[in-house]
Amino acid sequence: MRLDKYLKVSRLIKRRTVANEACDAGRVLVNDKPAKASTNVKVGDTITIGFGNKEVRVEVLDVQETVRKEEVKELFRYLT
Repeated sequence: MRLDKYLKVSRLIKRRTVANEACDAGRVLVNDKPAKASTNVKVGDTITIGFGNKEVRVEVLDVQETVRKEEVKELFRYLT
């Protein structure tokens, strides 16, 4: 699954356009490397997102096209 779509589906970033902009600005890393919005995300990857002076680090546990709000916590795990 594309990185921008995963960020939206997992609700780490609310909208796909915002996820695209974050990737273009270099604020999203996959496995500690700067990632484009089109980067493929798979189970076991580590995603780091910079929000201003705060950083969120998660491990991908599952990849699904659509997810209900209650099931979002099964897609990733916080690593901080």
